[in-house]
Amino acid sequence: MPAEPPALDRTATGPTAAGHDSPAGGSAASAPAALPPALAVPTTADGHAVIQVRGARENNLRNVSVDLPKRRLTVFTGVSGSGKSSLVFGTIAAESQRLINETYTAFIQSFMPSLGRPDVDGLHNLSAAIIVDQERMTPNSRSTVGTVTDAYTMLRIIFSRLGSPYVGPSFHFSFNTPDGMCPDCEGIGEVSTIDLDELVDRELSLNQGAITAPGYAVDSWQWQVYASSGFYDPDTRLADFTAEEWHALMHLPATKVKVGKSNLSYEGLVPKIQRTYLSKDREAMQAHIRTFVDRAVVFATCGSCGGSRLSPAALSARIDGRNIADCSRMQINDLAAFLRGIEPGDTGPLLSNLRELLDSLVEIGLGYLSLDRPSGTLSGGEAQRVKMVRHLGSSITDVTYVFDEPTVGLHPHDIRRMNDLLLRIRDKGNTVLVVEHKPEVITIADHVVDLGPGAGTAGGEICYTGDVAGLRTSGTLTGQHLEHRIRPKETVREPRGRLSITGASRHNLRNVDVDIPLGVLTVVTGVAGSGKSSLIHGSLPGREGVVVADQTPIRGSRRSNPATYTGLLTSIRNAFAKENGVKASLFSANSEGACAKCGGIGLIHTDLAMMAGVASRCEECEGKRFTPEVLNHRLRGRNIHEVLEMSAAEAHDFFPGGQAHKVLGRLVDVGLGYIRLGQPLTTLSGGERQRLKLAIHMAEKAATYVLDEPTTGLHLADVDQLLALMDQLVDAGNSVIVIEHHQAVMAHADWIIDLGPGGGHDGGEVVFTGTPADLVAHGKTLTAQHLREYVDRHDEP
Repeated sequence: MPAEPPALDRTATGPTAAGHDSPAGGSAASAPAALPPALAVPTTADGHAVIQVRGARENNLRNVSVDLPKRRLTVFTGVSGSGKSSLVFGTIAAESQRLINETYTAFIQSFMPSLGRPDVDGLHNLSAAIIVDQERMTPNSRSTVGTVTDAYTMLRIIFSRLGSPYVGPSFHFSFNTPDGMCPDCEGIGEVSTIDLDELVDRELSLNQGAITAPGYAVDSWQWQVYASSGFYDPDTRLADFTAEEWHALMHLPATKVKVGKSNLSYEGLVPKIQRTYLSKDREAMQAHIRTFVDRAVVFATCGSCGGSRLSPAALSARIDGRNIADCSRMQINDLAAFLRGIEPGDTGPLLSNLRELLDSLVEIGLGYLSLDRPSGTLSGGEAQRVKMVRHLGSSITDVTYVFDEPTVGLHPHDIRRMNDLLLRIRDKGNTVLVVEHKPEVITIADHVVDLGPGAGTAGGEICYTGDVAGLRTSGTLTGQHLEHRIRPKETVREPRGRLSITGASRHNLRNVDVDIPLGVLTVVTGVAGSGKSSLIHGSLPGREGVVVADQTPIRGSRRSNPATYTGLLTSIRNAFAKENGVKASLFSANSEGACAKCGGIGLIHTDLAMMAGVASRCEECEGKRFTPEVLNHRLRGRNIHEVLEMSAAEAHDFFPGGQAHKVLGRLVDVGLGYIRLGQPLTTLSGGERQRLKLAIHMAEKAATYVLDEPTTGLHLADVDQLLALMDQLVDAGNSVIVIEHHQAVMAHADWIIDLGPGGGHDGGEVVFTGTPADLVAHGKTLTAQHLREYVDRHDEP
């Protein structure tokens, strides 16, 4: 049975429930206002002090029941795959959002995503949930840090009131309105031109295949329109075209032409390519089309506005010598300092709100960003922190905020500021639920829910609920590792060579020269925005023998899963085919073995007209994706559906030898033993995607592995396994270069490269190179300070 939640003291003052002083600005820092006598009388409403979860069975949850205190900070812990996300996101947050959506009319609901009811017996006392996740923001060219935080909106109003000369209302400073946008680039800041030589080969005629753009091969339908248009001779080399013929081929506006007995639409190749390819979302393009577009389209800064996106009138207005584009280009910490020095005039309250917003962005470690930074370029961690700051200024209280590993991408120095932000959101009277692995966050919790004991089918149970002190003595895996520390090595490996980086100047790097030792484990660290990724990803990919495993999404359809991505499915299909004397293609859900009704997806998507469409389990195959004939074939007592439902660890035992055993062994080695073979790739986190890529690369004869924050999503116990894997790679003769903030990884390194000293224009320099022991003993950087504290805590009695 779950432990009783802590009683909620409605009159307490002073320190927060977790025993920590509330940060500056937190409401718990001062005594609460006295309640009027009528409100001091207890009522039934006061009894709704906990969120009650009863019988949750979403994914791997095993009939979980738990009480979560409201208006407190609850951290959910447990190994990867233990069921944390299933409980917090898949059950509590999902049901809250579903119930809110049901209050809207059918017409409004038709524009909302379809949300099914989670598998749970009961959820009581829910409040409205706001999910602040790591999903990257939409790569919309008109969306910036300034627009998504409303900082630019406030800045526009301030310039419309205080800017000189006077230009007009605030929309005259918006690059998304005709009144404020640059007329040449239409508010994009860039102009695109097409490299005509990527569309055609001028040395060939149309009949010889002069049009090289995708989809225009000789004898294709589109090619026939051009070859039969009559505007030029299809046997003439394009280099010999007259100016009139060249214009007709490349630039003629849409017109009708007669080809045989048909009247067809004809337009020049350039407008045709712009309309059919360039107007589409790049991410939605097929891979070969995307490659062509990247090669054929040349983007350049707009010459009229200098990339500012704004009209000449908007750029003319200045405050203390700076126009709004200058302010948008400044680092946020510099902009905050600039705004503190201007006279507010009649914008006092608004200017104060903007300063507070910018100060919050600085506080959370995003001071190195600028308001004109496109939101689509933010990392998942940066995007989550930007979303978080948006809620700080909200007057809404008594809602449930749900965070997914908010420390991703944060240096220990920045995690302290993140903790302050979580506490401030709680102290406004909100319930804060955080899925997290970092001990720095766990230790500030008012309440902890630890799931496990293992991952996948071995997890899904509540192992502990209560305060942090109780967690330490609970005997759970999390409790055992909460104070676990890695000591720096007394003897580090000797390098066998070096990778030299010279003159690195990408983004904020300041002409950096650095040697990366080979044959050892090297950790590249530094505060957020210090230049770590710019240095490594801007210098090493493409070099011979260098393999990069990162957290970027894995491309594929909703049919893609770990078995297909790793090539494991081929071995599985062949094993089934050999055992049963049938064709291997029968065991592919994309081929003849697929259920005819759902096409091998396992789901039926139904359009409900004005209502949101729903996806329901296919009744024909019961979600198993294959025909009954295929499911009758067995391999050691299991059918193909049952094998694909296995975790990697289970399957590793099920296939005792051969290629399948090797691939599954690598999945277990990288800490993915809990993922199901048939699990859609779209459900994997960034850290899981990286480790899946690493498992594939481990089969290659690589010399240097580059990993980008591989501890993302890993439990404290799993980090030890990751360190053992890195040692295994290095001891096999490889070099491992890791961009990482985790102190255990830093302490375990043979060599550390520390960038800083700060972020943005305050970073971009190598501030330390050497062993972890040297950094602890002699380093003066922020990393040295926090690693020293980490090691000192290890040595405490």
